[in-house]
Amino acid sequence: MLDYLISFLILTGAIFTFIGSLGLARLQDFYTRLHGPTKATTLGVGCLLIASSVYFSAYAAGLSLHEILITIFLFITAPVSAHMLAKAALHVELRSLVEIPEEKVIEDDAKKSEVTEVAEQADIKEVNPPSAEKVKTDA
Repeated sequence: MLDYLISFLILTGAIFTFIGSLGLARLQDFYTRLHGPTKATTLGVGCLLIASSVYFSAYAAGLSLHEILITIFLFITAPVSAHMLAKAALHVELRSLVEIPEEKVIEDDAKKSEVTEVAEQADIKEVNPPSAEKVKTDA
């Protein structure tokens, strides 16, 4: 029965890893390519490591914690690295192939125009509050 569980985990891990790698190779955009290694491949490698841990715990002399620690480390670091890569891409203004929906653009433009109209009505020269140094020098 344990052999079936290990076989299931290995096959599941191999399928997830293959799908994640295929997504990394086939998808065209940086943002969509980011999902391949962070989602599917993480699950695939996690299944393989759990299968390895179950195998060595059952057939070796004791509990195998190395694979469990690697799995925990993988599940903690993969989302963080994906987040950092996405933030870096946004920082350098890397464009996506996916177009922004028109409704969102219209809503953003409407909000900007409302803020501008309110500022003009209140005769506000600066939308941003003055800095602390400017306030100290004026006083």
